[in-house]
Amino acid sequence: MSTPEKHQFEHWHAEHDASDILWLTIDRAGESTNSLSEAVLGELNALMDIAENAKPAGVVIQSGKPDSFVVGADIREFGQLETAEQASAKIREGHAVFARLENLKCPTVAAIHGFCLGGGLEMALACDYIVALNTPETRVGLPEVKLGIFPGLGGVTRLSEKIGGLKAMELMLTGRMLRAPAAKGVGIIDELVSEFGSLRWSARRAIVKKRKSRGPGKLAAMTNRQPARKAIAAMLRKKTAQKANPNHYPAPFALIDMWEKNRDNRVRMFEGEAKGVGELMVGPTAKNLRRVFFLSERMKELGKSEDFKVRRVHVVGAGVMGGDIAAWCVVQGLEVTLQDREMKYIEPALKRAKKLFIRKLKKPAAVSAAMSRLIPDVDAAGVERADVIIEAIYENADAKRELYAALEPRMAEHAVLATNTSALPLEDLSRDLKNPARLIGLHFFNPVAKMPLVEVVHGDNTDDSWVLKGAAFCSQINRFPLKTKSAPGFLVNRVLAPYLMEAISMKLEGIDKEIIDASAIRFGMPMGPIELADVVGLDVCMNVAQTLAKGNVEAHRNLLQGMIDEGKLGKKSGEGFYEWNKGRVDRGSAAVNNAYGDQIAKRLMKPFLDECKAVSAEGIVEDDDLLDAGIIFGTGFAPFTGGPMNYLASQATNNTGKQDNAHG
Repeated sequence: MSTPEKHQFEHWHAEHDASDILWLTIDRAGESTNSLSEAVLGELNALMDIAENAKPAGVVIQSGKPDSFVVGADIREFGQLETAEQASAKIREGHAVFARLENLKCPTVAAIHGFCLGGGLEMALACDYIVALNTPETRVGLPEVKLGIFPGLGGVTRLSEKIGGLKAMELMLTGRMLRAPAAKGVGIIDELVSEFGSLRWSARRAIVKKRKSRGPGKLAAMTNRQPARKAIAAMLRKKTAQKANPNHYPAPFALIDMWEKNRDNRVRMFEGEAKGVGELMVGPTAKNLRRVFFLSERMKELGKSEDFKVRRVHVVGAGVMGGDIAAWCVVQGLEVTLQDREMKYIEPALKRAKKLFIRKLKKPAAVSAAMSRLIPDVDAAGVERADVIIEAIYENADAKRELYAALEPRMAEHAVLATNTSALPLEDLSRDLKNPARLIGLHFFNPVAKMPLVEVVHGDNTDDSWVLKGAAFCSQINRFPLKTKSAPGFLVNRVLAPYLMEAISMKLEGIDKEIIDASAIRFGMPMGPIELADVVGLDVCMNVAQTLAKGNVEAHRNLLQGMIDEGKLGKKSGEGFYEWNKGRVDRGSAAVNNAYGDQIAKRLMKPFLDECKAVSAEGIVEDDDLLDAGIIFGTGFAPFTGGPMNYLASQATNNTGKQDNAHG
């Protein structure tokens, strides 16, 4: 074409440039990120009419959003599909659109930056060539398994073709996101550029030179074929079963079956995606995992209502929790001063922090920069400059009050004063402050670098402005804030206490610890309660037994105290109920009879679920949705259930249905 031509859609912009290249820019109206809704795919289908009729020199798909390409399908629309047949029909419509893109007679290029996930990557894979901006923000992946499904818009078919079956399946089964260099290394991305301005130029060059992806090498390609495919599928099933119960999480196993059965036939592969994902999408696991996703989105928003930017944090107490909180804040780019009585108490925290920095930041320069932001501070020189001060000393109310008396006069007016107490009431801790409304709880969970929840605790006299600042800080360090009333144990520890005590009761009765743990895992918990007690620390469990446990728990205290007196504190000392070797638990494999395991799990979970109902009735958190979110992200409670309150509601519905059927 001699002159550029523009076409206007609601969610796409189409421009024919002077070089006869058709640039298709996705810019979803009214949204901060692009996702593939039915309307977006409908417009792309209409754009294929233009591309097929105009016969351009090439087509480039790019994003009009500044921070990302396409984050995936619009999950909000999944719930509108009531039957597997409806879901499969919608998937086939998506297949038809991407097939038109794939079959265009001209070269096609996806130019990506930022997140390119799920349906976004599936759209890019339908192009001949993928160019990406090489920044830390660029990530690619097919994380659908985390939503209880597997890639349905051609992702299984095209990714396994592009990089080989083994690599593709490993990525899809884990739902891992890859940074740009790693994605290029495995063959997903074909070309990297270092500057945003070069992205368009490189895409144009790829069109002019008619570049296409090289595809997998011979060895990688062979992993899609028999007999290798059968052997790989068996290995993947075994590996996946170590991490997921097929009764709870059917999607990864359905993916393996589909790939093994159909990979020899491309038509059957696409139909396998449509049918398999359609069935999974309307099942209970996918519905509940979508619920968990929306809960996580709600929690992210809880910290965005307050314009409070934190640059410096001062942590008092360099023990395991204090030191790890400090290190996590540094990983998130903040400057942290870490205070304790003597340097010898801070040094172990610095060693642990360096290990975290190496694991998270990788590059020596980034690790060195992080270490320079973590400043030992025996003299508490960082107090005046801190935006947030977190007290993480031992659980003694008098000691904490004495510390606040020294801190309060030196703090900046805008600074948050927070305690990491796991159980002590804020009203008791704040009583001697000149401004008691200022103290909040920021209760992190161990291990800090892995647990995404922080309870933002408020008492009856806490000013809500400080709670909002605390929530904003949590969001800034990539943690989910949960507003929680000040009550013994708050939410998570209060619910865990009777669960842990019930497990110890079973242990005292002579039930093997490995059977107890295996039964809890069978129910859907990420680890058993006995192992959890070791991870939390038996000294902490002792404190729980003294402050939160109900009924006659004298035997529990005696057992725990005896182990503590022997130096058996759990994981941190190398021995507790289990022996620990380099941070890993040494345990045998417990063969649990199904009926017996279910009986033990039912007994274990009853006090846990009863306490959830009590917490709900007392209004410890705002509503049952947030209660579910707090328990899932704070304890790892079986995500496939949608949370304890959702689980109880579903059980009640199932029981009602059974009664109705019986009466019918």
